[in-house]
Amino acid sequence: MRTPDAMPHPDAAPAPEVTPAPDTGSSRSAGRIAVIGGGPGGLYAAALLKRLDPARDITVWERNAPDDTFGFGVVLSDETLGGIEHADPVVYRALSDAFVRWDTIDVVHRGATQTSGGHGFAALGRRTLLRILHERCADLGVRLRFRTEAPPAAELAAHHDLVVAADGVRSATRAAHALHFRPTVTGHRNRYIWLAADFAFDAFRFEIAETPHGVMQLHAYPFSPGASTVIVEMREEVWRAAGFDLRDTAESAEHCAKVFSEALGGRPLRSNKSSWLTFATVTNERWSHGNTVLIGDAAHTAHFSIGSGTKLAVEDALALAACVEEQPDLPTALAAYEAERRPVVLSTQRAAEASLRWFEELPQYVDQPPRRFAFNLLTRSRRVTHDNLRLRDPGFTGAVEEEFGCPPGTPPMFTPLRLRGLELRNRVVVSPMDMYSATDGMPGDFHLVHLGARALGGAGLVMTEMVCVSPEGRITPGCAGLWSDGQAEAWTRVTRFVHEAAPGAAIGVQLGHSGRKGSTRLMWEGIDQPLDDGNWPVSAASPLPYARGVSQIPRVLDRAGMDAVRDRFTEAARRAARCGFDLLELHCAHGYLLSGFLSPLTNTRTDAYGGPLENRLRFPLEVFDAVRAAWPGDRPMTVRISATDWAPGGTGDEDSLEIARAFAAHGADAIDVSTGQVVPDERPAHGRSYQTPYADRIRNALDVPVIAVGAISSWDDVNSLLLAGRADLCALARPHLWDPHWTLHAAAEQGYTGPGVSWPLPYRAGSRPPPTGRTDAPKPRLTLG
Repeated sequence: MRTPDAMPHPDAAPAPEVTPAPDTGSSRSAGRIAVIGGGPGGLYAAALLKRLDPARDITVWERNAPDDTFGFGVVLSDETLGGIEHADPVVYRALSDAFVRWDTIDVVHRGATQTSGGHGFAALGRRTLLRILHERCADLGVRLRFRTEAPPAAELAAHHDLVVAADGVRSATRAAHALHFRPTVTGHRNRYIWLAADFAFDAFRFEIAETPHGVMQLHAYPFSPGASTVIVEMREEVWRAAGFDLRDTAESAEHCAKVFSEALGGRPLRSNKSSWLTFATVTNERWSHGNTVLIGDAAHTAHFSIGSGTKLAVEDALALAACVEEQPDLPTALAAYEAERRPVVLSTQRAAEASLRWFEELPQYVDQPPRRFAFNLLTRSRRVTHDNLRLRDPGFTGAVEEEFGCPPGTPPMFTPLRLRGLELRNRVVVSPMDMYSATDGMPGDFHLVHLGARALGGAGLVMTEMVCVSPEGRITPGCAGLWSDGQAEAWTRVTRFVHEAAPGAAIGVQLGHSGRKGSTRLMWEGIDQPLDDGNWPVSAASPLPYARGVSQIPRVLDRAGMDAVRDRFTEAARRAARCGFDLLELHCAHGYLLSGFLSPLTNTRTDAYGGPLENRLRFPLEVFDAVRAAWPGDRPMTVRISATDWAPGGTGDEDSLEIARAFAAHGADAIDVSTGQVVPDERPAHGRSYQTPYADRIRNALDVPVIAVGAISSWDDVNSLLLAGRADLCALARPHLWDPHWTLHAAAEQGYTGPGVSWPLPYRAGSRPPPTGRTDAPKPRLTLG
């Protein structure tokens, strides 16, 4: 199944092209090949390898009968079809003749239908796809052994030059060689079932049903003129509450048809060996072992909500055949195959994970306004974006923008936002970034130029680095501070410049204390490594060094020590107010002192400040309350948290909700949602916008404003996150190091010239890109030969 997320997009990698090559007599062209599994990936790999060299002896083992299959419809993207067209026009023509096509998506929720057009789908029945591939294999001379279990891969490998393991998500090959492939199989919480309806929907349809048992969702799309795939999905607890755990397949299909009777027009649903499943994400550290290679679901899976299973398997087959043909020997070919496919698969899996999580968290979105809900659903994986949808369906996107509150002609990112008495002219934040360029905590010319340049660059809010509240609260000797009046005077110079030279820009200060992560070298001299000399003692919630055997053991803060730290924060806040900062952020993330109290991995106390989360929150909230009381009432205050520690036993989803809820209840105007950096053995899932789902969850579960951070790199991402209701502000770090005028350039690229951003008068001549060379050369008119 494929939803709009599987649509081709500008960043999509082109499918590998495979063209028949003449027999060169090389070892590549006369091998014996065994294929385990007769799904689309295995069959297509066999057909391509045979077509590239008819001398190959290729056998496919499939334990089921030729017409046995699970599921109903298959959707393939345009880039996949392009690869098939180049590699095997016969298969391409047969597929094209069988496709049904449509281009609209309907999102139905609370009796309202939101329709978005311009998406361009093509689907066919899975049985039809298999029949086409069976016929092509037979025509080419591939031996197909149906109703036959394949011998073990190790046995086949002894008598074949290549073994292609296409034996699916429960791959016996992968299991037999797990020590080498090193698989990870991650289960997920939603239950789903594949069903079919004997009529064709006229659009891809998502429908939400709010039942007495909880939220259920339907995904449906046509795959032939008279049939549609229908998937019904819900959380495990909803599935049990509705009694599906006690119903057989026929009863489940009947009950699902009743729940979605309006969508189905009262018609029934049918099954095909259907059962209720939970999705499993499969990854492998290696995809080949000797002359055995994994493809398709045996190597990797991606959640059905972006419909990439068959697509990925077919593209694996294309790449494997191309690499076997191009490379001089099999080990090199298999290494090239994995090097080519792994980045594409990882990108797809990240998108699928975001989509899967969105549907798992669906109940938190159901109260969104209808158009925002539909936009949120369509952009859930971050592959479809605001700009994509604006091009495909400007009417739909314009209606979403209007509902969001965008003034006419104004992109979402340039829509103002008010926090207490501060109105931000746009939603772009220059994220706090440690510069390690202060001397004895004193900000200097570097800070004036660094922060001033980014304020001139158009951001609505420019944040300082973490400004330390005491000398012993520094991370490194180069960290800036606000524990003296001299430092306050230096910061006043910075805030005055921002307010006078960049009217409309706001500047915020982030206050923090390093805790157990202090007394280390500058980042580029050895991150988290102790100083060679001149170390100062560090303190923390518990006597746990950050890096065992490397970092010093911190002193445990007693009541007097906590009081002293709280007072340091309060004094720094009063100085920050006199400096003229517009916003104050309390740093409770990344394993620094206050974060160290919050995480169970770093707080092992047995007193009133340790143990359950309520206790671990106590000291950070005491500091927050003291700072809030010292900070002017009309100026906003935010809190940065780590929403996950990316480590077993650490802060997780429910903890982060409680932490955010507590700070909001104490008066935080927004939660700045970051992740990790709490323990050194973390395993973050890096990727584009990888931290934004955590901000999304807090915002929509608690209805509290959030700042999203984490690999947000384009103005299109910013617009998409805001318009979908996943964030209120977007903080960007590295993009502002690459381009201090990132926000101005984002406005120029979108053709925006309104009040949400303005070029400083001395820079206005640069508001258009300079010419880069002659572009008026005459175009060629004739080709002579």
